[in-house]
Amino acid sequence: MTKPGSKGERKLQKKHNTRKSADSFYNSQMLDFLNPEMQKFISAQEMVFLSTADAKGECDASFRAGPKSFVKVLDNKTLVFPEFKGNGVMASLGNITENPQIGLMFIDFYRSSIGLHVNGKAEIISEKDASKLVNPIDKAKAEKDGQHKTKLWIKVEVEEAFIHCSKHIPKLKKQEKTIHWGTDDEKLKGGDFFKARGCKP
Repeated sequence: MTKPGSKGERKLQKKHNTRKSADSFYNSQMLDFLNPEMQKFISAQEMVFLSTADAKGECDASFRAGPKSFVKVLDNKTLVFPEFKGNGVMASLGNITENPQIGLMFIDFYRSSIGLHVNGKAEIISEKDASKLVNPIDKAKAEKDGQHKTKLWIKVEVEEAFIHCSKHIPKLKKQEKTIHWGTDDEKLKGGDFFKARGCKP
């Protein structure tokens, strides 16, 4: 069993009489490393949702995608993935510089409709340092035709890994889509979809 939950978790479990169920989950489903099945699952994914918070605890949720297995499993305690070119805000990376705790959520919408939580500590590493960890062939694939621009990478030390059950995860059908990796074309990026430019309350 890993840690027995946060103080907040334990308090609510006691209040709502769910501690027995929670303890069963901690004991049977929560690991402090990635077992072979989890490693295989991560390596098959093309997307991940991540959560970070700054030093004040103000949170941000974000999304990352890339070629299959763009999140690399280095060993049963370590993951690394590239920070592809985005809007330049660097909200997630900014939070990591203040607070290393990170939550990753991998979801297979297309086959198993299962999710995997991975929580741990993140650090930002350089392209040079990443090159020492990631197979050059894999790295070249992730930057095919110069469309994936990587300057920084995120390395994660795994502290918790556990299932997110399939009960409420929809099963989706993957459609063909031309992905314009690294583009700065406003229309291709979605433009002002929510009409935020110049908007006032």
